[in-house]
Amino acid sequence: MTLPAVIFDLDGTLVDSEPNYFEAGRRLLAAHGVDDFTWEQHARFIGIGTRETLETLRAEYGLSASVQELLDAKNRLYLRLAREATHVFPGMRAFVDLLHAEGHPMAVASGSSREAIAAVLAGTGLGSVLTTVVSAEEVAHGKPEPDVFLEAAARLGVDPEDCVVVEDAPPGAEAAHRAGMRCVAVPYLPAQADDPAFATAGLLVRGGQHSFDARVVHAWVTS
Repeated sequence: MTLPAVIFDLDGTLVDSEPNYFEAGRRLLAAHGVDDFTWEQHARFIGIGTRETLETLRAEYGLSASVQELLDAKNRLYLRLAREATHVFPGMRAFVDLLHAEGHPMAVASGSSREAIAAVLAGTGLGSVLTTVVSAEEVAHGKPEPDVFLEAAARLGVDPEDCVVVEDAPPGAEAAHRAGMRCVAVPYLPAQADDPAFATAGLLVRGGQHSFDARVVHAWVTS
């Protein structure tokens, strides 16, 4: 029996990097004269690629810097924070260990930059087992388009129907559905559990990371 491949989103799924992204964004906007950027405003963009986020913020706040300038500056701020501390969700680390022990093909497919992904994986130790990585920088379209997941499957040498995606955000769940892959949805914000995009997930962990049980999810993935 062929073991299913498991493709992980990174931010908010494997690791709780959102506080670092928020702080990087807050510092970036403050440097451009925007002093009232809140967590609630940041939460709108959870699960959306950094470039797409900055395109929206640039328009909303009328920033004069180019999207590329903003992207480069935010990446520098984020990398500094990510190297200092990034928290791995305990249930996810246990899940990765279970899959690795059985020999499942695994990959990370993220909207973050390649450099940011590498920094987080190295800093948390996950990079020793999650060696196949796709950044939205490397494909034509970010989530909710399926490009990053399809590219991850191609690099693993598996068919999309033999893949399971693990995601925390509605755009990622929608991208998995468009890619023709099964999906385990673990909402970073449990209040989003009823989002229509999560209705396409084969397994929805409604309580988010606090309700995630590695052995239960492993049993579903391998069933």
